[in-house]
Amino acid sequence: MDDPWQKAYDFAVEVARKAGAEIRKAGESEIRVMTKSSTVDLVTKTDERVEKIIIGSLKEEFGEGTHCFIGEESVAKGETCVLTDKPTWIIDPVDGTTNFVHGFPFVAVSIAFAVNKELEFGVVYSCLEDKMYKARRGKGAFCNDEPIQVSDVKDINKSIIISEHGTDRSPEKVTKIFSTMQKILCIPVHGLRGSGTAATNMCLVATGAVEAFFEIGIHCWDIAAGAVIVREAGGILLDVDGGPFDLMSRRMVSANNDIIAKRIIKEIEAFPVTRDDAPIQKK
Repeated sequence: MDDPWQKAYDFAVEVARKAGAEIRKAGESEIRVMTKSSTVDLVTKTDERVEKIIIGSLKEEFGEGTHCFIGEESVAKGETCVLTDKPTWIIDPVDGTTNFVHGFPFVAVSIAFAVNKELEFGVVYSCLEDKMYKARRGKGAFCNDEPIQVSDVKDINKSIIISEHGTDRSPEKVTKIFSTMQKILCIPVHGLRGSGTAATNMCLVATGAVEAFFEIGIHCWDIAAGAVIVREAGGILLDVDGGPFDLMSRRMVSANNDIIAKRIIKEIEAFPVTRDDAPIQKK
């Protein structure tokens, strides 16, 4: 029996590489930006151009109207963000826009594919590093075609944890974010890190470079591809309260194992965020 999604998986890798080349080409020349939700959440012309390249290529390959799309820039312009049973691409064209604008060298293209609301594969191309991470459900995870797996560390005191402070600068949320980081650092752990891109952070968990990544306020397009890669590398995904991972909840802990994840969860000070699939409020 033919594999129904192998072609889509292979094409996603090809498109991610094409998109990454476009990002590198833009380089430091893309300095004029517009703001989205805040001055910290930057969107460049490169974001919009790369998303059009990705979605246009996929529609051309698979036929207009056959697949659904959830793209960061499309949602920012008012399109709905609802995951249905239909074949759906979940895309972040430039994960790490702020990094890109400042020349900080971690920028990723993130492409995931879901059917019947289940993630089938994920591709994350860290284009400035030229590292292609990819995984298919039940078939393992890879970086530049070499198998990867999470670390075997079970002692939280010997772990490195990744997190980000997000784009919301409201004092209440910033206080909780840094209070959580302080408590985790003082467990103590070996260190806290952050690359500035959720997709890359998840791939670092998958390769065993760090033991866990957690964040509240991320979006489905930031983590969908990374979620497949972490799972296929042997890791786990949970909600920040220890419950099941929910792609649309904007809350996530990804870790090498249950022991590390649950120890981190004890220290997380959660705060409310609006789900990605919440109904759009009419003005």
